[in-house]
Amino acid sequence: MKGYVLDYVNENEFRKLERAIKKYNMLAFKKLSFEYYPALRNGNFLGNLVSTNKKKGTETYELKLPSDKMFTKIHGEVKLIYTVHKKEAVVMLESITPADILLEGHRSELTTYKGIMISKANASKDMFKIDLLNMLQNK
Repeated sequence: MKGYVLDYVNENEFRKLERAIKKYNMLAFKKLSFEYYPALRNGNFLGNLVSTNKKKGTETYELKLPSDKMFTKIHGEVKLIYTVHKKEAVVMLESITPADILLEGHRSELTTYKGIMISKANASKDMFKIDLLNMLQNK
């Protein structure tokens, strides 16, 4: 078998994040499934190299996934974080950020405000950010 094997640090947690991405950001899920995972299996490590550990022979990457500009401003960049173990030819998928809003979306249906997902725990804070950004864009 040639190439790298995809594995998980915590498979249950990662699958929850993947399902939330599939539900709330289909473009990012399609890119992840049909472009990024095959590239990682072939040894094409995408994204920014965040850290290297020469002792363990690992490299950690952050790969930015496509998302709405307003979502990015409210909740942060959607990123896949993974670590490459070169000696073992394994890519360990660690997490997808922002994990808090994605896990909340996995547990229960999220509501939207002006087309942007908002957290139930921080609804007023998220609505304030959306209103503020809309006001700044209208000026």
